[in-house]
Amino acid sequence: MFRRDYIVRMIEDMTAMVAKVLTLKQDKKTTEALWEVDELLIKHFRLNSLLLNSLSVEDIIDMFRLGGVLESDKLQGVARLLKEEGGIYSAKGDQDQALFRAMRSLHLFLYAYLHGADREMLNMTEEIGELLEEVKPYRLPAKTERLLLAYMEAMGRYAKAEDSLYRLWEQGEDVEAEGAELYERLLQQTPESLAQGGLPLDEVEQGQREWSKLTQNAII
Repeated sequence: MFRRDYIVRMIEDMTAMVAKVLTLKQDKKTTEALWEVDELLIKHFRLNSLLLNSLSVEDIIDMFRLGGVLESDKLQGVARLLKEEGGIYSAKGDQDQALFRAMRSLHLFLYAYLHGADREMLNMTEEIGELLEEVKPYRLPAKTERLLLAYMEAMGRYAKAEDSLYRLWEQGEDVEAEGAELYERLLQQTPESLAQGGLPLDEVEQGQREWSKLTQNAII
């Protein structure tokens, strides 16, 4: 009950904040808009923007572990505020700061999604989709790309998962075993499911052969 009450309050506060920030951005009052985000960070998470953005994403995630259990809904709340803050910097014309926050927000959203967060609470899949569109021209950090691979597979977007696998390979990441395991899991899906995920059965079988050949050649 306490968890649900907390979530309801957080959603209500975020909804009000987003509406207020939108008005402030339209009025070009970006400094005031940043203050609104900062106040909500302090109220719900006892963090301010300066501290939050000085931490690594791993450190942020660790802050939301309680007794070894991840408070995934709080984590996605932080991700949402980072996304909003990035949008304010974008409105200011500071694309470097906007991209920095978008990348971090995406990582935290993906991690929260894969670790039990309430996916309806903050329209998580829509938020992730918007962030992916925003960072599309850029290469994701390998640690985020790995989360994206798992997310796309969990969403049944198998062709996108395969794309992530190859991007990791091109970055020089050791994903030989991960790729082999991905194709094995895909082969356990129904042909209908694979087709819906953009990767028909014959393409999975071909992909498995090509992956095996690619990784064997790399070893040689």
